[in-house]
This record gives sequence, C-alpha cells and structure tokens, in this order.
Amino acid sequence: MKLLFRVAATLSLASAPFALFSPVAAQEAAAEPAASASQIPQPQFLQSGDEVPWLYEDSDVPVDEQWLFGEMDNGLRYAVRRNGVPPQQVSIRVRVDAGSLHEREWEQGYAHLLEHLLFRESKYLGQAEAIAAWQRLGATFGSDANAETSPTHTAYKLDIPNIDRAKLAESFKLLSGMIREPVLSEENVAAERPIVLAEKRERGGASQRVADLTRRTFFAGQRLASRNPIGTIETLQGANAPQIQDFYDRWYRPENTVIVVAGDADPLILAGLVEQWFGDWEGTGEAAEAPDFGDPVPPEDTATASATGLPIGELAVGVEPDLPRSLTYAIMRPWRKVQDTIVYNEGLLLDAVAQALINRRLEQRARAGGSYLYAQVQQDDVSRSTDATFVTFAPLTQDWEAALADVRSVIQDAITNPPTQEEIDREAAEFEVVFVNQVEQASVEAGSRLADNVVNAVDIRETVASSQTVLDVFRGMKDRLNPAEVLERTQKLFEGDVVRSVYVTPAIGEATSDELQLALAKEVEVDGSARLAAQTISFDELPPIGEPGTIVSERPLGVLEVEQVDFDNGVRALLWSNNAEPGRVTVRVRFGAGYRAFDEETAVYAPLGEMALVGSGLGELGQNEIDRLATGRKLGFDFAVEDAVFTFTAQTRSSDVADQLYLFAAKLGMPRWDADPVIRAKAAGELAYNTFSTSPGGILNRDLEYLVTDKDPRFATPSPAALEAVTPEGFREAWEPLLKQGPVEVLVFGEFDRDEIVEKLRLTFGALPDREPIPDEIAARVPDFPEASSEPTVLEHRGDANQAAAVITWRSGGGMANIRESRQLEILTQLFNNRLLEALRERAGASYSPQVFSKWPTDLPAGGTITALAQLEPDFVPIFFDEADRIAQDLAANPPTADELARVTEPLGQLIRRASTGNQFWLFNLEGASTDPQRVDKLRTLLSDFSQTTPEIMQFLAERYFGQRQPLKLAIIPEGQELVEAPENAGEVAQGAARPERREPEIVGR
Repeated sequence: MKLLFRVAATLSLASAPFALFSPVAAQEAAAEPAASASQIPQPQFLQSGDEVPWLYEDSDVPVDEQWLFGEMDNGLRYAVRRNGVPPQQVSIRVRVDAGSLHEREWEQGYAHLLEHLLFRESKYLGQAEAIAAWQRLGATFGSDANAETSPTHTAYKLDIPNIDRAKLAESFKLLSGMIREPVLSEENVAAERPIVLAEKRERGGASQRVADLTRRTFFAGQRLASRNPIGTIETLQGANAPQIQDFYDRWYRPENTVIVVAGDADPLILAGLVEQWFGDWEGTGEAAEAPDFGDPVPPEDTATASATGLPIGELAVGVEPDLPRSLTYAIMRPWRKVQDTIVYNEGLLLDAVAQALINRRLEQRARAGGSYLYAQVQQDDVSRSTDATFVTFAPLTQDWEAALADVRSVIQDAITNPPTQEEIDREAAEFEVVFVNQVEQASVEAGSRLADNVVNAVDIRETVASSQTVLDVFRGMKDRLNPAEVLERTQKLFEGDVVRSVYVTPAIGEATSDELQLALAKEVEVDGSARLAAQTISFDELPPIGEPGTIVSERPLGVLEVEQVDFDNGVRALLWSNNAEPGRVTVRVRFGAGYRAFDEETAVYAPLGEMALVGSGLGELGQNEIDRLATGRKLGFDFAVEDAVFTFTAQTRSSDVADQLYLFAAKLGMPRWDADPVIRAKAAGELAYNTFSTSPGGILNRDLEYLVTDKDPRFATPSPAALEAVTPEGFREAWEPLLKQGPVEVLVFGEFDRDEIVEKLRLTFGALPDREPIPDEIAARVPDFPEASSEPTVLEHRGDANQAAAVITWRSGGGMANIRESRQLEILTQLFNNRLLEALRERAGASYSPQVFSKWPTDLPAGGTITALAQLEPDFVPIFFDEADRIAQDLAANPPTADELARVTEPLGQLIRRASTGNQFWLFNLEGASTDPQRVDKLRTLLSDFSQTTPEIMQFLAERYFGQRQPLKLAIIPEGQELVEAPENAGEVAQGAARPERREPEIVGR
C-alpha cells in the first residue's frame, strides 16, 4: 500500500475559440470511445462479488473500488478503471516481471536490449515504423510512449490522447504485437546493439563509476551487485538473436505479465480489449523460475563492529577529482515480501515520522554552520534485494571524520532519547496536510499516474489504496504517534545484519577503507543540541505588511472568467476562481527585472539568489521560524530568476492561500538578510563546480547559455574564483534594491473565495510601498548573440575518452509581438528533431540524445535561439555538424511532406488540449497580461498556432532562420584530444528509425 512516499514558451491559419480550452472538471461527462459492447467482447475474467482481487490477496487494506481486476486462464492479470484526467486519454501499462536481476551471467543487458527490440519490429509494426505509428495516434515520444527496464521489471507505457474506438483498438493491436510477437532477428539485434552501447557510453564517467562502486559495495554477495540494467560491453557485443529469443521465451509469458489501463472509457470495454488481444497468449517452452536475489550478509571474517554493535562489512573509498565529497553508510537487512495490512502501513507511517524528525534535526545542524552541507536518513526497499536504512551526507572539508561524528551524534540522540510529543505532532501535521490534499485532489489525479501506481505496487508486491483510505488509516492510528512507539521504530531503523559504507573524495590519500572502518566503529556521543523547538508560530502574531491598500480598478480580463484587480500602489492582480482542481490554488508573483538587473560585478549573486534568497528569511523570521510557521499547511516558496522578471511560485490549498500571499508579500516588504543561507549556498556552488567537467553534458549545463549569449557574465556558472569574493553583505547589497524595483503582478488561479482573497491582497500586496521604477539602462538589456564562425568553438571535458557532444545554435527572436511565429517554430523544431534522430540514431551511435528545441523569451524583444545538440562519440562530432547543416538547409530549400507535418502537429495539438484542462496552463499563458493586453489577444490562436500550418510556412521559417543566419557551433571533446575532420561520406549517414527517449530507474535511489 505504501501510505507514504513509497506512498515550451508559447503566423496562424485560423482562430481557436476559447471554448476549446475551457477546463473540464475531472470525471465529469467522460467521453466514451465510439465502441459498444457488441463490437468489443464482454470480459470473462473479471473478479467480482466476494472474490478478493489478485492485488489484495492476504491484505486487509480496503479495495479501491474504482479499479476492476481480472485474472485470465493463461495467468495474465489486469486492472482497469475509468479516469477522465486528462479528458479523452487512455493510459496503458504493460509490465513484465523480468529485469536485469533475472539475467544469467552472460545475459547482462539482455532485458534492456529486448525492450529496444520490441519497439524496433513486431507483428504489426515493420522495421523503424514505431515512431511514425505512435505519432500518427497523437502520442509524443519520450512522454506519451516510453518504456523502462529496472532490475526487477520491464514496463511499456503508452498514453493515447483524443481516444476513440479506432485509436483504442489500434493501440491494443500494436502493443499486443510488440509484447507477444516481436521480430527478434539477427538483423534487428545488430541494428539495436549500437544504440544500447551508445546509451551505456552516455551514462559513463565519474558519476557512473561512483554508482557502480556503490552498487558493488552495498550489495556485495547479491545479484544486484553485478547487474546493471544497461549491461556490459562484452555481453552486449556477444548478444545474438537465438540468445535474445531464449531470454524472451523464458520471461515474456502471460503469467509474468500485468496490464494496467486507466482512461476516459468504459472500464468494461477496456477489460474486453485486454482479454481480446491477450487472452489467447501462450508462453513458449518451459517457464523460468525466478532466481534468488540473495540477502545482505556480513563477510565471514568480519570481526569489527560498528558503534551500534552491527558487524561492518564491505567498505570502499572512491577517488574522483571532479566530484564533491560524499559519504554514505547503510544498515542492511534482508528484503521479504510483507503482508500488506493496515497494521503494517501504520508501522511505515511511524518510520516516516521517525525519519522526518531526524532529517529536520540534521538540516538544523547544517543551517547553523555544521561540518556538512547536507545530510539525510532514508529507509528504502531496494529492488526486492534489501531493506536498508541509508545515511548520506556531504562533508564541507577534508575532515570527513568530524562530519561523520556530527551526523551520527544527531542520529544517536534519536536512537537513545524519545522525541517530545510536540515534535511528533509537528511532523504528523505535515503528513496530515499531505494526505488531506491528496483526498482533495483525488478527482483530478491523472490516469497515467494511477496506472503507474499499480505497476509500482505489483513491483514491490504490495497493494494500492484510495486517498481516502490513506487518510482514514492515518487518522485511525494517531494514538500510536507517541514518544515510546516513535523511539522504538527509530531504533529498529538502525538495526540490521551488516553496515556497509562508501566514501567519495576528490583527494588521493584522504581516507582508506581501514580508516573508514575505524571511524564507523567509534563510540558515538549523544548530541541533542540540534533538536528544534516544536511550537508553531501563528500568522495572527505576525506584523502587518503596511497600511492596507486601496483598490482602484476591478474588471474582467477578457478571457474565461479571469478578473484583474489593480491597487493604488501599482500592484496588479489576476484572479481566476474556479473548481477545475478542487482544493488547489496556484500563486505566482512576478516582479522586478530578472537577469536584466545584474551586471558584470553583481552577476555572481543571481544564481546564489535562487539558492539563498528565500532562506535568508523575512521580518523577524529566519528559515527555521518559517518552517514552524508552515506546520500543518501546504505552503511553497519557489524562487526563480527569469529573462526579464523574478518570480515566486507556490502550489497551495484553498485554506492556505491567504497565508501564502502574506509570505510572498512579506518577502518583498520586509526582507531579512541572514548570513548562513548565503554561506551555505556559496559552499554548495564551490563544491559542485568541478562536477560539470566530468562529462560533455556537464559542460553543456555549465557553459552553453554563457556562450550563446556571447559570454554575457550574467549567464556564467560562478567559478570558485568568482565565489571567493561573495559575502553575505555583498549578497544583501545586490538583492535588497532589486526587491523594491519594478512592477508587481500577482496571479491566483484555483479554488478560493474571491472576496476573501481580494481583501487579503489589499492587506498584503496592496500594503507594499510604491515600487521604484526599473532604470532605462536595465530595461534595455537584451542578451547578445556571438559573432558566428564557420569553425566550431571547442571545449574539453575530463570524462571518458569515448564521450563527446556537439551543439549548433541559430539566433531567433523574442517578445509577444511575434509569439505566433514562435509557436510555428515549435513545429519546425520538431520536424528537425525527427530528421536528426533518423539521421544520427544508428550510424552515429547517438542513442536518443539528439534533440532540437526553441527558446523564445516572451518578456524580451529578442534573445531567442533554436538549438540542436547530441551526445556522441568524438569521431562523430563533425558528422553531427554536417547532418544538422544538411537538414537545416534542406528544410529551407524544400517543404516537408504532409505526413511529416501530421506526425508533429497531431501530438502538439493533443499536448495543448490536455494541458489546457489545468489551471497552470492558463496561468503560464496569461502571466504578464495585466500590463500587456496582447497576451490575451494572442491566446485565442494558441491551439491553431501549434497544430495547424502548411509546408510552405515551414519552408519560409526555415529559410528565415536557417538559410540566412550563421549559427554558433560548439564541440565538447575529451581532454587531450583534437576535433577530427568529417569523413567524405558524412552526408550519407543512414536513416534510422527513432525511438522514444527513456530513462532507467536508478538502482540505489536515495
């Protein structure tokens, strides 16, 4: 059941009326596929009456009645339900109980390779036809059509929008062909192998070496220690069709398969389709018996015990010069299938409260200037291989032993002494608000997420529960939330069979395994100084922002029922009270000048502001006091520096929105300037900087925006040298005037009492002093574009020698005046993206990394870019440039085909339709409209701008941006190598079928 936490900015052909976009209350008037019971077989294997659904066997957790369960004679199990979020979408999941832990020694990587092959060719899909087939159904690759291979399973995921009878039938047909009858030929294996090897190459480098070391150390003696889903070079290169077929026959069988479907359709029709397409499926040959994943056990010769008395097992010290220090130790226990009862879940909640108490204390120690940057305790069941409690922290200096002692002393206090009831009540209040919020949001929970929840439950061998059941269980066990029981559960979290640890350091000789063992064996002092006062702070006790403001104007904005309210101090608010998302409110505050506000001297303080501005407090409240203020409430405080504006954003509840407005207004009206958050942010920046050099992707993250803006210092990642000059005083000097500068716009979208919020706005934002104007020289700042050269800029990384990246960027535009053109550019970039995938995927070994995207700043008149990039082998960098140039020039010279366009515009149109059912879509598209009326006018054509075009328009835009403008080229190659020349036949890089980008679950997720 897992009660807890196991529990693009936006020429047109036609106007789109607002009726196309109006939010739909979830589950209301769900659209039926054009299918009837006579056309789709009635399900024969539904579990009904007194029969316990297969997911709930041996459990007393109340069955979620929204789901219908079935188990067919061939052993295949399924779960289906109606869900109208988003409207007219159906989410299908096919889970096969076979992952990397099911592989034999010589089969490492086969589960993942097989996942690729199922997309490559199957009964109803010829070679390289998958991407086009799903796009024609309206699915966006990488999000709507995807798959994952983990140590314990392989899951295929499909979200089909704008569903009707034909699409639904076609989707099940195609999926059944993939799952039941893939074409596992030698030709297909040979074609997919380089793609998988490319994925493996892209995952290499320092971070992967640490992940491998961690896996080998923590799971020593278990299958998980040596089995990464990506496999090994040797096993992948040795794979052949008969071997893959053998793996498929052993594991891809109906009795190993679960199908989950949630969507805007009659669940009986969904169940009938599952049975129609999978009911006669039979496995080939003998079924395999699942292997024993093994238990964590101490080495036989272990004589040393940790301070807790547990034997110390495998230890490792990894030296990575470009990674910050990090130490993790784990208390390991065997994983066993649980009886998923209410009592068991009550125990999980007690565990969660215990961990939350410790983590709050650890965070308090870090905030106060401790010896570590961060620390966290987390219990985790890893891949049905271990039940472990992980302790992870980042020492600030080479004195890792002092940091270890500090962290363990806080934990030892939690193990030795019971918490106060007030502390427990504080954490319980945090969980209460989460569970209540889930109940409030149950009617708008996306079908895709519900389907994923069932897949996860099957994977961990537990059940699912409705949000109401979770809340009821929580409220029914509150008498167990007492100091004695929390202390008992805390102690059990640190009991186990063996302690293991990994320390990563940039310095050779800083630590050895023996020294790590001695440090873990030392007696631990009990330190309760990190305990926090548990009392809450009431908003009623806080001072007023200022004299209440006066409303000078209230009027409709002119779209939907959004209202604009203006105050005499210049603050403008956009309000839309609606019940599309029950109980949920999004608040965003836009103010100031964004990146425009910084110059060369103050540029370093921009990213530090994103890390430290909120933490530096407000009024008389520091970060700890703000945390107490938020107890039992759903409040947020996300801060971002954008192109031309600063933003505060929060997802809150109807009952908390008034308090949320006070917090945001107080940050502007009475900011506080605590030094510790700035010092901590500075340390984090210094420790992280070298990590960018460990891979081509890291260099891209560090330098791409800086280079594209002609080395504008505002967009540089601060180096340790730049950070050295940072002080808390300098931080305040840079930021204090910016909080007073520029107009303020407040957007409140969601379910709230309109009159109450208008009055709260009058008392908060309306009470702010008049804003200072943005100076003309700041308002005029627009990022430049470098003078392009025919030769690429070359940067070096310190990662693996077979990794490289290539980027080509064209200047585009910006501003709302041409926003409709930017929407059409999104179609053009998707066309480009499809072609680049097809050109590079196989022959250039680029896996799924090639991508093309457009950035169009709406708040600036210029500064936009179109970028194509890929990660690949160094020898293929010149080929990338040639292929990107060739595609760009061909798009400029020749119009695309109608089919090409349809494969892009249909998914884009469906993406807009689905997104438009939520408040955040409207907020995103209307922000700034209180001072810029064209944002409303040009919203009317948004759907058609993204989903309707002509080949001629695409050619026109390609000629404008690709045919007449010299791009910036950037190559990132391994240190010590030189950029090679492109081969003469570079233009002959083969067309390859593209597949969705997929990300595998991390083996050790903490």
